[in-house]
Amino acid sequence: MIVSMTGFGRSKKELESFKVIVEMKSVNHRFCEISVRMPRQFLLFEEKIKKAVNQYIQRGRVDVFVTVEGEGYINRSLQVDWDLISQYEKAIKKTKDLFKLEGTFTIDQLLHLPEVFTVNENENGIEELEEVILEVTKSAAMELHNMRKIEGTALKNDIAQRLHIINEVVQNLKPYSAQVVEKYKERLEKKMNDFLEGKFELDEGRILTEVAVFADKADINEELTRLESHVSQFFKIIETDGSIGRKLDFLVQEMNREMNTIGSKANDVQISQKVVEMKSELEKIKEQVQNIE
Repeated sequence: MIVSMTGFGRSKKELESFKVIVEMKSVNHRFCEISVRMPRQFLLFEEKIKKAVNQYIQRGRVDVFVTVEGEGYINRSLQVDWDLISQYEKAIKKTKDLFKLEGTFTIDQLLHLPEVFTVNENENGIEELEEVILEVTKSAAMELHNMRKIEGTALKNDIAQRLHIINEVVQNLKPYSAQVVEKYKERLEKKMNDFLEGKFELDEGRILTEVAVFADKADINEELTRLESHVSQFFKIIETDGSIGRKLDFLVQEMNREMNTIGSKANDVQISQKVVEMKSELEKIKEQVQNIE
């Protein structure tokens, strides 16, 4: 089954104390690249999140966005450094005595002294939070994968239609390729007759030799056979499961090579037109293949 590399997935789960939302989008890429964006305090979950996404995605660039709303999983506590406050108080008194300063030390000034008050945050129920994040991630990844499969079906149908057009052209070219040699022989005899104007007898052996040389150079049967084989392989591969994008990309290159060879050998307007028709369809297939996992 063909799977596209573009798609979007979203999932969320809301508990009493917090809510987790995971969104992810994917685009085409040569390899599998997963990027996770989330609050720094949850970076310890990053590798597990990537592994969860990788269960559903084999190829493509995936951007994962994790949002945690609410603070029910955090306990805050205030720590006061009483010894430091005492040192500040003694230092202030000594400074006033030494320099004969006036004024009083207020509570507002105390609150602004560095390192005196510290707020500590302790994450409560971190195991539960991790479990929820991974659960929501898998759900979003599954939705993304399903969307990629739906788009992949559309890609498959479009590619199959274009492959049928190419195969039809190949079948039409098979009998026509033999006519090219015969037409060349007729043109050659006519030119020779026009040149000699009936004054000399044509050397049939020489003409047959020229025709044989041309036939060898213009023979496209091997290329047509290989092109037909590539089309057949293409149909088989798009019916298989797994990551097939690279295989199809290779086949597109091989098909393009055969078409170019047919065009260079043809020396015939109608064959050249058919080659242009095939290459036009192949170019559209190539664009679609770039987006297949």
